[in-house]
Amino acid sequence: MLLTRENLPHTIADITTLDELLCCPSQALIDDLRKVDGDIMILGVAGKMGPTLAGLAKAAVPERRVIGVARFSDPAVKDWLQARGVETINCDLLDESAIKSLPNIPNIVFMAGRKFGAEGDLSLTWAMNSHVPALVAQAFATSRIVAFSTGCVYPFVPVNGKGSTEDMAPDPPGEYAQSCVGRERMFEYFSRKHGTPGRLFRLNYAIDMRYGVLHDIASKVLQGQPIDVSLGHVNFIWQGDASSQALRCLAHCETPTSPINVSGHEILAVRDLAAKFGQRIGRAPVIVGKEEPTAWLTDTSQAVKLFGLPIVDTEQLISWTADWVSRSMPSLGKPTKYEVRDGRY
Repeated sequence: MLLTRENLPHTIADITTLDELLCCPSQALIDDLRKVDGDIMILGVAGKMGPTLAGLAKAAVPERRVIGVARFSDPAVKDWLQARGVETINCDLLDESAIKSLPNIPNIVFMAGRKFGAEGDLSLTWAMNSHVPALVAQAFATSRIVAFSTGCVYPFVPVNGKGSTEDMAPDPPGEYAQSCVGRERMFEYFSRKHGTPGRLFRLNYAIDMRYGVLHDIASKVLQGQPIDVSLGHVNFIWQGDASSQALRCLAHCETPTSPINVSGHEILAVRDLAAKFGQRIGRAPVIVGKEEPTAWLTDTSQAVKLFGLPIVDTEQLISWTADWVSRSMPSLGKPTKYEVRDGRY
């Protein structure tokens, strides 16, 4: 089945249904992957987005090898991938010799990184977010590399504007975001040195029913917990759309590598989102704080020009999330910490 706006489900019944939806390709994804030759390898595949991104790639081009690389501390992730025809390789990406032993695959999606708990061990955060990219960029100098980054590399911008554009210089608060700038600089340096085509995939807030900004807000409304609106504006995108755009970037790489902002095209007020969940859940949200005039927001005009608007829109995401949270369905227990303004995660 191909994913279209017309065949989106009214509700997402369970995790199996959610995974199937996240792994359902659009015709546009299939068409773009057919423009590039070769197999696909995903480094750091075992995170929140990695498994379904790998499953989506395999569903879009089933005749090609899709390889997922990670430490696989949770063996269930490896089993899930293999059941979908994704090959798996155990590898510690901090081990340079292990990286060099990986197969030479022409299409690389780099997803490894460290965010949650970043403040607990900043040296490890820098090693994962800056040192590992340098190792990978050298090992796969002849491949296309789409490297996941974050909108957090930008400074805060006015909430009444359009968000940061790709030509805005990174200047973020906090060492986590600074280490993400380091990640980008390593890929950029080696791309220039070796002529490696690529994209720096600056993603703002992917949404899955089990985590994300909407999950955080809806859960607080349901539980009567206060919702801090000091960082009062966000943009976000359905995880399936984000994964699709990441894979489609393989057909839109540039030399040297260049950034592309990926998120929803709307700037949304946290207060308004909380009110919408309150209406659906039947409980008035508890709002605290006052909106600051700036936030982490990105202008996704470039991505919309390349890929079109996301298939899943904001109202559909709100509806799905309210239903999921109201039924006490599973959560990953990983808050986005979207309300943090000092960069300390």
